[in-house]
This record gives sequence, C-alpha cells and structure tokens, in this order.
Amino acid sequence: MSYLQWLDEPTLKTVTCTHTDAAKFSVSNMLTVGKSYEVKNETEEFIFVVDNSGKVGGFYKTYFE
Repeated sequence: MSYLQWLDEPTLKTVTCTHTDAAKFSVSNMLTVGKSYEVKNETEEFIFVVDNSGKVGGFYKTYFE
C-alpha cells in the first residue's frame, strides 16, 4: 500500500493516546492525551495515525495503548 493513499484507506483499528512526554520530539501539538486515533498503517516501531492536523503522521508506539 502506498503512503499516498493512507488517508483514503479503511481504518485498521483505533488506539488511544496515553501520554505526550517526548524526550526528543514535540508531539503535544499533534496528539491529545485520552483521544482516540484511527490507525492507517503499523510497523514494528511506529504507528501511523490521523493526528490533530487531519493528516497521517507516524509516531512511536509508546504513545498509545
């Protein structure tokens, strides 16, 4: 699946953000604690969700449950 069509693809599952405490990156402007997000793609380390901007963004899995 091409990353260009991720926004139009069906949702794989829904995850909830548990924290936005990042050591290196600022994620608090794109994720909200307690909010559920639609998962569009997933790898071993990252999860790609439709974030607060309305676009697909890749985040570490540690931010979600």
